[in-house]
Amino acid sequence: MDINEFARKVCGAVKEKLSGEYNVELKEVRKNNGVLLHGLLISSEGQKAVPTIYLENFFRAYEEGMTFAEVIRRLLDIYGQDVPVGIVDMEFFRDFEKVKDRICFRLIGRAGNEELLREIPYVDFLDMAVCFFYAYQGKELGEGSILIYHSHRKLWGCGIADLMELANRNTPLLFPWQCCAIEEIIGRMVKEEYRQELMAAEIPMQVLSNRQQLNGAACLLYPDVLEQLAEKSRADLYILPSSVHETILLADSGREEPEKLKEMIVEVNRTQVAPEEVLTDSLYRYDRAKKCVELVM
Repeated sequence: MDINEFARKVCGAVKEKLSGEYNVELKEVRKNNGVLLHGLLISSEGQKAVPTIYLENFFRAYEEGMTFAEVIRRLLDIYGQDVPVGIVDMEFFRDFEKVKDRICFRLIGRAGNEELLREIPYVDFLDMAVCFFYAYQGKELGEGSILIYHSHRKLWGCGIADLMELANRNTPLLFPWQCCAIEEIIGRMVKEEYRQELMAAEIPMQVLSNRQQLNGAACLLYPDVLEQLAEKSRADLYILPSSVHETILLADSGREEPEKLKEMIVEVNRTQVAPEEVLTDSLYRYDRAKKCVELVM
């Protein structure tokens, strides 16, 4: 049984369990880097916000021995926990004045996202793309994001430059940056052979992200952040994109070998990072004198 057949069987079984009181459907959801996930949507009459339950982890659990009946039971438990309280009116999203203060940006790689980039407004940044989302927050939906498409921009009557201006203001306020020592996360990110080599080198490395550690690679775009960190290190900075959520900053002492750094980025992306969370395989460098980020290789 492949994931598509599994998803269809799950959808049918959930419909049967809920006895026609709910609408149950499947939806393919395109994530970063062209990754397609299978989502199960369960809604009741009048419910305008419908949570999506992704089935990939359940499929893996089923392949590893979880019974199909247990899969269905756990799915229904999750739906019971995540269903929005009351009815959520999403009409506010049509009103630009009501959404403009929570329009933010994030970074994705251009390679692998060609199809998505045809549908969304974005700004080029080296070999990456700055795209936009609405950061929602409330008791009904909790916290999350809505990706902004060209259809939204046209509905609001605003241009890409307008979105960028708002996101430049909003993102640092809603998602403040932080920089911590590499030791705090290197154990879970880097294979043993690279970890020993990096730690032995005694090169000051830091991890740049936001406090939420969500789409934190975008902190590279915040005004003066890299300038402050480079001045503090008294060196230019190599930038290793470990995921869309964070980047590793490595002070350039002149001893680093860019080829090895590039090799480490590729290895980590292939073995340690979920496919939809990979940013790029590229190595970057912040030049203190020029005050800009450059693509190394």
